[in-house]
Amino acid sequence: MKCPGPPESSRLAFFLDNALAREARIWKVPVFQNLALKGTDISLSCYKKAVLWIAEISSQFKFHPETFALATSIFNRLLASVKAQLKYLQCIAISCLVLAAKTNEEDEVIPSVKTLAVQSGCKRSPAEILRMERIILDKLHWDLYTATPMDFLNIFHAMVMSNWPHLLHGLPQMNPSRHVAFLTKQLQHCMACHQLLQFKGSTLALVIITLELERLTPDWFPVITDLLKKAQVNSAEFIHCKELVDQELMRLQPSNAVYIFCPISQAIQGHPKARLPYHDHSGLKNSHQVRLRVAVNQPVLAPFTPTTAQIPDDRMETDEYYDGFRHLYSEDGGASGGRVTMGGSCPQLRPGEGSSPCPPLQAPGRD
Repeated sequence: MKCPGPPESSRLAFFLDNALAREARIWKVPVFQNLALKGTDISLSCYKKAVLWIAEISSQFKFHPETFALATSIFNRLLASVKAQLKYLQCIAISCLVLAAKTNEEDEVIPSVKTLAVQSGCKRSPAEILRMERIILDKLHWDLYTATPMDFLNIFHAMVMSNWPHLLHGLPQMNPSRHVAFLTKQLQHCMACHQLLQFKGSTLALVIITLELERLTPDWFPVITDLLKKAQVNSAEFIHCKELVDQELMRLQPSNAVYIFCPISQAIQGHPKARLPYHDHSGLKNSHQVRLRVAVNQPVLAPFTPTTAQIPDDRMETDEYYDGFRHLYSEDGGASGGRVTMGGSCPQLRPGEGSSPCPPLQAPGRD
């Protein structure tokens, strides 16, 4: 593994300054009032479902996380600029994703508009999507690219790994690329929350990093203080955002069902009523609010429920991003042997065994 060294610090500072400048110039988000987008018939639930649907389709076509973040940014900027109607929300969402893919992805990765329309189940014709693309471009003055929360997350994480590379030493099977992929899952979840729209992407990304550092080390405060100065984030705004994000991430905790590995029988046993054990991390300042941050399979509801939609199961595991992120840190090992989950490796399924990423469950053994 190769982490950014001291010479990279100046480059990261340069990237951060440029990202902050772009954010200050372009950042714009819609305003919600009375449980709906101000001046429209788009409710909070419809907005959230639309963002989650963008994430689902982006994952289905294996786009980069940056593509989803840019699509969401374009989506928010358009909704802040025009009074859109609910009946056009689906077309707007898919068109924003197409524009983001054309900006970020390689040509061979981007499907045709017809393929994307059919496989996403959006029930919109290619002509309608292309027409909406032109409307979006006109409304945003053809200036699509802005610094997204994903951009800031990558920059802040690289800064932390550059100056404090020892932070991950106590975590088994963890390296910077797996770690940033794990944080990406949390960030994407927060980007669908309307309460967090009031905060800039730089603030949101820094809060995600802060909450994770609180979990990892008792010496997190100097690290965050340094990043706060570099990011030029207002302290009061940062604290407010941190409280909301902390509440939102609590929803990412797993269900009561856990997997218990039995080394004798080499079997995975399911205990539906078992609860995750509480671990007292004495080094944390907020020991009364220890957060277990794990990646979970959380179902995503299709917002428009077309009868012919082919919406895949939501398996936005952090492993989906690992192969891409590991190149940022020049990590060559550990990826060739198959994907590895945050909690350890799971055997690959053979054809016919179903779509679950975990081995078949067995009844708990008698004590």
